[in-house]
Amino acid sequence: MKEFFDGMSSLEQTYWIIALVGSAVFVVIFLLTFIGGGDTDMDADATDFEADDGGVGFQFFTFKNVVAFFTIFGWSGITCIDNGLSSTTTLLISTVAGLLMMVLTSLLFYWMHKLAESGTLRIKNAVGIIGEVYLPIGANRSKMGKVQIKVQGSLRELEAITDETNDLKTGAMVKVTKIVSAEILLVEPLSKQK
Repeated sequence: MKEFFDGMSSLEQTYWIIALVGSAVFVVIFLLTFIGGGDTDMDADATDFEADDGGVGFQFFTFKNVVAFFTIFGWSGITCIDNGLSSTTTLLISTVAGLLMMVLTSLLFYWMHKLAESGTLRIKNAVGIIGEVYLPIGANRSKMGKVQIKVQGSLRELEAITDETNDLKTGAMVKVTKIVSAEILLVEPLSKQK
């Protein structure tokens, strides 16, 4: 390795070290991402991801973005030096390239979070939704049935009970009035609504 650096200026050596270390860390992050262990930025943002805005905000300073900065900073600096540009121009171009890569990486993860769906049903979103009885529901909470409702953009079959004095038969239109427990809805016939 010493032979590789012989004859290089200290600036060129610095760029090579930054490029090689940045690339090595990038490869490790890339491999860990595909085997499931490299999602540290997303794990740290898990609570933000569940926020009402539907995802995390734009984040500029993350570990992945810093690695992207140094990787592109190093390789663009090496390219500039190899093309005979001055130290000042090289530093300016490599810094701008690194910052641009940070912005692009931030945008990429931001858009990926916006496109991703958590897949977790938020049962509270079912209140006020109109659906159809799928399995008959017994009067006065005597028998649990099921309703089909569209929650969070997809059709779901959820367990339901009613406080009505008559059974709710298959095909009856109902409205969800309350969440009784984690996965049980309280419904009433739609005809009762004014």
